[in-house]
Amino acid sequence: MFTGIVEELGTVAALEEQSDAVRLTVEGALATTGAQLGDSISVNGCCLTVAELDRLGDGTFTADVMRMTLDKTSLGALAVGHRVNLERACTPQTRLGGHIVQGHVDTTATILDRTPGEHWELVEVALPEQIRRYVVLHGSITVDGISLTVAELKDESFVVSLIPETLARTTLGFKRPGDPVNLEADIIAKHVERLIQK
Repeated sequence: MFTGIVEELGTVAALEEQSDAVRLTVEGALATTGAQLGDSISVNGCCLTVAELDRLGDGTFTADVMRMTLDKTSLGALAVGHRVNLERACTPQTRLGGHIVQGHVDTTATILDRTPGEHWELVEVALPEQIRRYVVLHGSITVDGISLTVAELKDESFVVSLIPETLARTTLGFKRPGDPVNLEADIIAKHVERLIQK
């Protein structure tokens, strides 16, 4: 489990294509601090398992990414040198500064628009039909692993307001309209829906 508070901007160091998967190696000195084989690290909101440490030198970890994950998320579009959001799994002592994030991406979407302000920036993101019912005004949503608050909700999109800290420390600081992002809806909304259906 994660909180959606990005700890570090990492860099894709290597991609090894396999027949039905990719071995993804990411450089992230903070994310690998204290990491062990089998640990979970969120990469752009996708929960990945550490399969190898320091493959290319200090501060790297390698994860095996299955074809299904590559097809369902934006990880399939990564290339060497791309920056990624990293967060280590939380512990019982972790402050829950964001919201409960599983790292199980529901769908991808595209950034539609960016509106800069003097001290903040509004980013509009497409809202696919399959998760629309889970998104509410002022509720939480995860965009590329970042816990964000829905500032405006439209019929087919939502808007988030990014503070300078978020712009400086995450991939949303430099992604542009047309770029893909991973979305994860609030797990609590999904559980409530399931309970009501029963």
